[in-house]
Amino acid sequence: MKAKKIDRFFLIIVFLLISVGAATFVSASLGILVKNKDVFYSVLRNQLVLGLGLGLLGMYACLRIDYKFWRKYSLIIFIGSILLTMAVFIPSLGLRHGGAERWVQFAGFSFQPVEFLKFGFIIYFAAWLSWVKSRVTDFKFGILPLIILLAIISGILLQQPDTKSLILIMITGIVMLFVSGVPMKYILGFSGLAVLVLSSMVYFTPYLQARVKTFINPAADSAGSGYQIQQSLIALGGGGIYGRGFGQSIQKFSYLPEPQGDSIFAVWGEEMGFMGGVALIILYLLFALRGFRIANNSPDLFSRLLVSGIVIMITAQSFMHIASIIGVFPLTGVPLVFMSHGGTALMVYMMAIGVIFQISKKI
Repeated sequence: MKAKKIDRFFLIIVFLLISVGAATFVSASLGILVKNKDVFYSVLRNQLVLGLGLGLLGMYACLRIDYKFWRKYSLIIFIGSILLTMAVFIPSLGLRHGGAERWVQFAGFSFQPVEFLKFGFIIYFAAWLSWVKSRVTDFKFGILPLIILLAIISGILLQQPDTKSLILIMITGIVMLFVSGVPMKYILGFSGLAVLVLSSMVYFTPYLQARVKTFINPAADSAGSGYQIQQSLIALGGGGIYGRGFGQSIQKFSYLPEPQGDSIFAVWGEEMGFMGGVALIILYLLFALRGFRIANNSPDLFSRLLVSGIVIMITAQSFMHIASIIGVFPLTGVPLVFMSHGGTALMVYMMAIGVIFQISKKI
């Protein structure tokens, strides 16, 4: 029997995103080179050698592993990701930066364990929903388990604090419920409850309040909380229709905060212009559409939920980044998948893509 091949169109989309992301990351990092050559080379090593290199190896490994493996060990993987994320609170391992405890430092390397938690949540919740099958329409088998999982995850992430990752996990869980067959009225009810909880968090959390106020009126404190969005919009405006040209961004030099990370879409927009920005958005949309096509044709419920969860996590995070940079969503600091600085995220998402490739071979 002839072995089936992975989805070629999805493969092309993914490697276009990875290639564009690597090139843009190098360009956006040139601002660091002007300030400190050693830091520049360190950043490139962490992103391209460790993140991208290990990501490619992880992608290949996950491509070779039968997707049923993830279902068999889903609970162990999820518990492991929870414990790993909690390691940020261990004084000898946790690394604090910018007032947040989101990193673990070990043997001279640092990484963000929340990226493994995102993947672990998708695997476990997909396994759970595929196990309960038609009983998912029952509150105690569908909505309640998600509430319990989110409560556990919230207790960890809000202590770091890492609200953006919690929002992404929440969005992913809701979409996975929908894919599993939970009636829309329950989805809307749970979504309304989630919005109410998030609104309460904003009301009682000063730093979240500040971000919402900046979103409503970014010009109120253009030198303070509104600085990043102001500089991002200047970068996008400076790019015009066709952009200044690759590598020619001005704002990445001493103006944009973290141009290789939180502001990387602004660098892309300045260099590639409005047309380049639209092209990148279309590329992410194609990623989502082709990914959901693979999910829809997957061999069983678990694989369908697993692919859907990975696709929505990547797509939601990417569009959350883009929306915050163009000013239609509050700034969250969420990275742009495949492009922003973050070797851990790049490696884990590439592993997740390897899982999708493996499932696409079964179609």
